[in-house]
Amino acid sequence: MTEEIIIAGFGGQGVLSMGKIMAYSGVMQDMEVSWMPSYGPEMRGGTANVIVILSNERISSPIIRHFDTGIILNQQSLDKFEEAIKPGGVLIYDGNGITRHPVRKDIRIYRVDAAEEASRLKSPKTYNMIVLGGFLRIKPVLTLENVIKGLRKSLPERYHKLIPENEKSLLRGEEIIKEVKVN
Repeated sequence: MTEEIIIAGFGGQGVLSMGKIMAYSGVMQDMEVSWMPSYGPEMRGGTANVIVILSNERISSPIIRHFDTGIILNQQSLDKFEEAIKPGGVLIYDGNGITRHPVRKDIRIYRVDAAEEASRLKSPKTYNMIVLGGFLRIKPVLTLENVIKGLRKSLPERYHKLIPENEKSLLRGEEIIKEVKVN
């Protein structure tokens, strides 16, 4: 099993953190892991993306151009990466700020309205965990238990008190993700 993932959005949405948590979680599951972040000098507000590869076999190269899954959090990233999803792959996106929705018919498309849900929960910092929860429902390559371990590993200890809130957000993401049918 190998899962090649691109996560892309604005800096400040937790794109790189989500990738790092996935990578740590994969390590907790004794997987081979690659985590390759990319971001502009703007950081918050600029574009950011990360490639995460999770595999039961050795990873030959962390540099890939086509992905099994795309987790897309803004229009700019959707425009850039929609075509990079392999036929038969999965595209997960947050509809917040999206003006041109995905149109491909050879992939499965899911929408998780994480920004809206994080706002409703009055917990904007758990936005990326809501998205990650949606991913875990569609592609259960990581266990929730190992994602929590990954959170413990990637969060500074002073933030460990927020882990229960993050776990709730992961579960909420699993509940609210919906498949989108393209006409």
